[in-house]
This record gives sequence, structure tokens and C-alpha cells, in this order.
Amino acid sequence: MSEVLSIDIGGSHVKVRVPSDPEKRRFTSGPDLTPRQMVDGVKKCIEDWDIDRVSIGIPAPIRGNTALIDPVNLGSGWAGFDFSDAFGVPTRVTNDAAMQAIGSYQGGSMLFMGLGTGLGTCLINQYVVQPTEIAHMPYRDGRSYEDVVGEAGLEKLGKKAWRQEVCAVAEILYNALLPDYIVLGGGNSKKFKDDSQMPDFCRRGDNANAFEGGFRMWLPEWEKATS
Repeated sequence: MSEVLSIDIGGSHVKVRVPSDPEKRRFTSGPDLTPRQMVDGVKKCIEDWDIDRVSIGIPAPIRGNTALIDPVNLGSGWAGFDFSDAFGVPTRVTNDAAMQAIGSYQGGSMLFMGLGTGLGTCLINQYVVQPTEIAHMPYRDGRSYEDVVGEAGLEKLGKKAWRQEVCAVAEILYNALLPDYIVLGGGNSKKFKDDSQMPDFCRRGDNANAFEGGFRMWLPEWEKATS
């Protein structure tokens, strides 16, 4: 039986999964990775899987089912690349934070904050997906939100002070955007031991939700939002 292949592209690894297999597969990405190398690496990684659709999360703004610009932490050639043609099956492309946000969504209005190398953000309201670039907006003392709550901020501040900054940023965005709840996802969300270390309107997500988001992108309720 053919399945959806969900691809989560990061600066360190490209990770893939199908719904029937809980174990993800991955290979190294890095600053020189081109989209053609990514496609070739994925095809080699999934030789024994039968897929008929693909979902991809890319760390870049997306429009028209492709990247608008090349991702900062990857190689060149991503902007305008035809992923459906490269994979030979229908393919849906979205921002990597948006894909994890879709997998984290539990109804209502949600703001997703992906805490990783940088800060990925996405709003979802009643299945309408709106990726945002909050990360690059000015926050304090000439620094952006991403400068403070991304990996560089964590290394500079230390875990305790960094958590306090994440909570402060979450409160600002909660009061400004009025979501019903905020999900703190991305790899560094694990720096919070549990939800008790967060404001009561926040909950901790999981990187694995990116794969779930890829699977959901082909469901009827998400089709318009991701096409």
C-alpha cells in the first residue's frame, strides 16, 4: 500500500518517515546541500518504501509550492526548484516550522514557536496556516527575537536565563496576537523539563510532530491551506 512520505529538512540532517513505520531515517545535510542532492539522498534512504505522495518542510519562506529563497543553512538551488518533478509523485512543500505547527495543532487559534538553531513561527487559526517571520523582528538592545531565543542566545545566556527569555517572548506574542495557546516546539523545547516551567497558555511540542504535519498535509481539512 502506497503512503505519504514526510521529509523534515534541517541544517544538520534530512529526516524522513512514513505513517506505517514509527522509526525515522536520516542522512547528513549541511551548508552545501542542494535540493537535487536532497532528493537523491531521500530516494536512496527509502528504497524499500512504497510512496505515492510527498510532504516537505524546508527552512525558508515558501510560495507556489517551492522555496522563495535558498535556506540560510543549506546550499544553493532551492528557490524555484520543482520537487514534484524531482520525486515523480505529487509533492507539497511548506515551511519547516509550518509543517511542525500543523502536526502540533489541536484546534482553535495556535501560535507555534520552533526553538532550534533559530526561531521558526507559524499561526494557525481554524486550519488556515500563516507562516510568519517574527524571528527577525527587533526585540531588545538591537537584537532580534531569534538572536535571544535561538541557539546563540541559549549558549550566551545559559539554560535558566534562556528559559526566562523564551517565556517573556511568548507572553509578548500571546498578548499581541491573541492565540488560544502557544506550542513551544523544536529541538530546544526539551530544555523545558515540563509544562510547569512555561506560562499556563503554553505547551511543549515535539520534533516528531513535523512528520505528523507532513501526513496531515494531505488530509481534506488541510488541503487548501497547504496547496
